[in-house]
Amino acid sequence: MGGDHGPRVTVPAAINYLQSHSETDIILVGLPDVIELELRSHKFAPSPRMRVQAASEVIGMDESPALALRGKKNSSMRVAINLVKSGEAQACVSAGNTGALIATARFVLKTLPGIDRPALAVVLPTIRGHTYVLDLGANVDCTAEHLLQFGVMGATLVSSVENKEKPSVGLLNIGEEEIKGNEVVKQAAELLRDSGLNFYGNIEGNDIYKGTTDVVVCDGFVGNVALKTSEGVAQMLSIFLREEFRRNLLTRFASLIAIPVIKAFKRRIDHRRYNGASLLGLRGIVIKSHGSADSLAFGFAIARAVDEVRGGMLRHISERVAQLPHHFKNSSSYHRPLAEERPA
Repeated sequence: MGGDHGPRVTVPAAINYLQSHSETDIILVGLPDVIELELRSHKFAPSPRMRVQAASEVIGMDESPALALRGKKNSSMRVAINLVKSGEAQACVSAGNTGALIATARFVLKTLPGIDRPALAVVLPTIRGHTYVLDLGANVDCTAEHLLQFGVMGATLVSSVENKEKPSVGLLNIGEEEIKGNEVVKQAAELLRDSGLNFYGNIEGNDIYKGTTDVVVCDGFVGNVALKTSEGVAQMLSIFLREEFRRNLLTRFASLIAIPVIKAFKRRIDHRRYNGASLLGLRGIVIKSHGSADSLAFGFAIARAVDEVRGGMLRHISERVAQLPHHFKNSSSYHRPLAEERPA
């Protein structure tokens, strides 16, 4: 029900994904009348492979996460995450209120043993292909131990989804030298060096799009600013390119000749193809789609959720963290048993 467009985007995206992936079932969670009306408009009826799960409330995009968590216990977001907790669904995909999604998912699912805080990880295009960056805004203030956990989760995500045995991990800093950065970043670098991960070392902002490492680790404040700055630069370049091609008759003619190149360029940097931020560190898979996503972009978010389920990401993160118990002695979550280990 969330995002800028709601069921007008999420429903057709789900239909398209279902029709091209016979091994996947989808549960549409929200206001039944609204969802079923959208299904009818696409001449699609609920079936065993796509059913509607009723929820009586919807969390607005501008609502306070705390108030939404306390006051809307039957929201579409809460119901969807409860389906993951119960095992009825293996993943939740939402384009709704980011703060509410993080708060609700953390409250309902809890974190994995050894993980103190969940982190948002997103895929960004690079010269060499793509890279995974986390955290993108779930945690503004982080300790060195949190950054280490992000590195472990990011590397495990890449290993699970892309079958890379030893993905490289870089720590975002203001310089490559070990003496650079604040105390938290310096301590995090020491922990990452001793972690057994394939730690590249400190990297700078321009290394993100060079594709220097498979994983880029940073706190949520830095990561969110970097992401939004990148989006702004991409929009500016697109506008500049369009203006130059429209400058005069000669440039308009040149634009016709360059159409194949322009289309290929736009496809390579199309943000919709990288939609779907993974909320890592929880006892369930949760994917946050961009609120402005169209049906193509939301379909990629669904695909990301499926890839993480198939890759056994949750199990792999738990196993990877268990190999580093000395780093988590003071972690409040390390000794908490998994849901299946807890008595009913």
